[in-house]
Amino acid sequence: MNKKKLIREQLDASLQRLSPLLDATAPPKGWIRAIRDALGMTAKQLANRLGVAQQAVARIEKEELAGSVTIKTMRRIAECLDCVFVYGFVPRKSLEETVARQAKKVAAQRLAQASQTMSLENQALSRRENEQALSDLVDELIRTLPSNLWNKS
Repeated sequence: MNKKKLIREQLDASLQRLSPLLDATAPPKGWIRAIRDALGMTAKQLANRLGVAQQAVARIEKEELAGSVTIKTMRRIAECLDCVFVYGFVPRKSLEETVARQAKKVAAQRLAQASQTMSLENQALSRRENEQALSDLVDELIRTLPSNLWNKS
């Protein structure tokens, strides 16, 4: 088995457990504020735990909502809230499906270009031959993962 494919499959298996998180949405006031409020902790108390001014907590909570807070800051705050900050990507589809979809796009583009040339030379493939060529090229692209697979769309 192809090493890249094996790595992709192992990562897919790990990421599959995270797919329920796709439905999760951040609380309206952000995670920091939501957890802090649920614990009954004031901004001043969190500031004391962090060793910063109370205004810094307000700024950080605003940064979280704006998407500009750093991962380092989130980890630090999570620790002060007795939480673990989790950061990652959850693919909408499996990595295998994503690679296959892109390979099919690239293969279709390549075959369209080749078909045009072949038509001009009266060497056009039948529909069945074209489908087989597409399938073969998709399989080859998935197997070899050429560096230019992701150059277009």
